[in-house]
Amino acid sequence: MLALNEVVQTFPSVRLPGAGAGGPPVEVSLIAQLGIGAGDQLYAGATARQRAHAEFVDELDEPSTRLAGMDLAHGDATSLYSFAVGPRGHPFHRHAGHRVFTAVSGSGGAQLRFSSASSTDIARDPRSFLRQLRFVDIPPDSLFTVRFAGETWHQFAPRNAGAAHPTLFALSCHTNELGGNLPEALRARVEAGAATIPALTELLPAEVTTLLASGEHDPARVPTVALSLYAPAASAQGAVCRGLRSLSGRVRGRLRHWRASPGFLSGNGHAVAMQSLPADSLLAEALAEHCHHEDSFVLESAVGELRADSASAWLSALLQGFLDNRPRGVSRLMTLRNMLVRPLGLRTSPLGCPVSSLLCEQPERRFDGRFPVLGQAVSADDRSAEVLLGADDKHLRFRSSVRVDIGADGRIRFSLSTRVQCKNLFGRFYMASIDRVHRGYIAPAMLQLATAWAIRQRG
Repeated sequence: MLALNEVVQTFPSVRLPGAGAGGPPVEVSLIAQLGIGAGDQLYAGATARQRAHAEFVDELDEPSTRLAGMDLAHGDATSLYSFAVGPRGHPFHRHAGHRVFTAVSGSGGAQLRFSSASSTDIARDPRSFLRQLRFVDIPPDSLFTVRFAGETWHQFAPRNAGAAHPTLFALSCHTNELGGNLPEALRARVEAGAATIPALTELLPAEVTTLLASGEHDPARVPTVALSLYAPAASAQGAVCRGLRSLSGRVRGRLRHWRASPGFLSGNGHAVAMQSLPADSLLAEALAEHCHHEDSFVLESAVGELRADSASAWLSALLQGFLDNRPRGVSRLMTLRNMLVRPLGLRTSPLGCPVSSLLCEQPERRFDGRFPVLGQAVSADDRSAEVLLGADDKHLRFRSSVRVDIGADGRIRFSLSTRVQCKNLFGRFYMASIDRVHRGYIAPAMLQLATAWAIRQRG
């Protein structure tokens, strides 16, 4: 039981002896406590995204991924990793290089364990590892930072064994990926950009591992500092808080698995309205008489930004982008629209109206052998490619042009243009009610996301 409580007005922090004689200290600072149960919820969501990363590695009970590697060409030897420690904790280990990380503890709290024993100390007397062992208790659902020098033995585990809460999720900065006494083979691997957290990890000697599992090691007798906010760790209020967070964490962590939580990428490129169609556009002759609505949007790349090789290949990717990367807001609007107009016998589609005919069966004409179209045109030099889409309904007819143009300077223009001809009074009312949202959101959003998908596939 903790006997002393010190009140501080800033971030509760502790400095412990570093590795070896006179080495830099271990520094731990408690920054904030998040909402009740937030630690388990964050762990569940972040580890799911970590598993999907291309550089995900799951070894030594410490699943991790490299988020950003060194850039030695510009003199930058830092690297950034994410890593997680689950309900069982992970083994004692150390790294050659300096480490700084920021983490969020699970809803049962975390215990950080450090030993400043050097290799010489351990070789002389393995029990020196136990004598130089120190613990730091972190409260549940808490944001905290840790910094320690290379060669520092450390282990992270749940604050209470068997509580079934994850220990922590962290973002770790390797301030010098080449730092410390790296073996030559490992240094070559790091320089080649193939480093991983497990590859940079050294486990405890067997004789020390045996000591930790023996009766000589009593965790309750290890000097421990407990950092906390709002209430002392050993108080009744602190115990109640931990109980509430533990219960809520179990619930919120499980709910995360029932609800998908995707990420999104949003750039500053945006579709802009065009004042007029290109003179050679397929849409120029469509619905030329009695056109009641017309809009046109374009996205243009910078010079040299994208491969300026084939307009038809870019157009094929763009059309697939309309199918595979739909704006969620547009999909929700289409669901609502379909529900309202289905009793009227109007045409329905889950895809936004400008390109909804891509889901129609029109076997007589297909672009790239896949996409149903009303018309298509590809220039002889493949610097311009366009398809005409559209459908007729009870209240209106619409035609849309999806087009890609490659300029002489290598810029690529992606455009989506639409014309509508109303067939009756209801058609005019319908277009008047959706005109603003169509121009302001639906058409430009669809073009932006389809272009982003095409660039990821071909750029």
